[in-house]
Amino acid sequence: MKFTRLLPVLATGLLIQQVGLAQPTTPFGGMPAGGAPRGGIAKARNLSIKRKFMDVAYAAVSPAQQLDIYLPDAGNGPFPVIVYLHGGAFKMGDKGDDQVNPALEGLRRGYAVVSVNYRLSGEATFPAPLEDIKAAIRFVRANAKQYQLNPNKVAAWGNSSGANMASLVGTTGDTKTFDNPKLGHAGQSSAVQAVVDWYGPIQFDQMDAQLKASGKGRPDHDEALSPESVVIGQPIQQAPELVRRASPAAYLSKNDPPFFIEHGTDDPIVPTQQSQNFHADLVKVLGKDHVTLTLLEGAGHGGPQFETPENLGKVFAFLDKYLK
Repeated sequence: MKFTRLLPVLATGLLIQQVGLAQPTTPFGGMPAGGAPRGGIAKARNLSIKRKFMDVAYAAVSPAQQLDIYLPDAGNGPFPVIVYLHGGAFKMGDKGDDQVNPALEGLRRGYAVVSVNYRLSGEATFPAPLEDIKAAIRFVRANAKQYQLNPNKVAAWGNSSGANMASLVGTTGDTKTFDNPKLGHAGQSSAVQAVVDWYGPIQFDQMDAQLKASGKGRPDHDEALSPESVVIGQPIQQAPELVRRASPAAYLSKNDPPFFIEHGTDDPIVPTQQSQNFHADLVKVLGKDHVTLTLLEGAGHGGPQFETPENLGKVFAFLDKYLK
């Protein structure tokens, strides 16, 4: 992974991911409502996908509340669904940038892919992004027949800050706390049947101590303008209850779905310990047979090791186990 183009982002914490195979073209895209940068480093490789529904509104509170639906070229469904949640430090990224490319591999494997935009931290603080994502999942279920989707087979997959959201979706499926009825389809469930967490931050207020312990990154997450402080609306070391609310580990229960977690051992942004500790907590609740942690030796915060055919094969073997 090349960091030269990303230095301005590194200075503030979590970076927008170069997860796709396409090469960077521009640093960021346009500006949505609220002034938060949206758009990706490169567009997703979706031009050749025949069956797709773009910019579908799943709620009406913000222009950010849109999603893209991709279907396999063949078959009538209902297709199991991958809900993909982009990263970008909670403040940037877009459903149409190249972060969704690994998930689009699922089209060849019989999955539908739903890539979701949600309110970014320049527009609204937590729990708004989680409420949006849960509303998107409820929309998927409410409109499953129209779009040939299987409402009973839904996975959340996210990277970096998107993985924080995917993990929160996974651990809050048995609570209505973040199901905002004003965002629509209140009668539908926002629970998912599986979660793929790619190097997601789990416990914000532990990140700097972990980076100091490993010596593998700049410990700047406690700063007042860090992505984590901005998304919760206060400096994280001064707001323990808000930090707890934004932590997927705070909601663990035996009702949670299986988790597949991957993290680079040389991640300089989100400490590897975040995934190691989360894995240990999940195992205590769900058992070791329902939680997988893979550490990619030498990998950083995303990068090509996550996208190799071998590694994507592991991700889809996990999804196949629980969604097919």
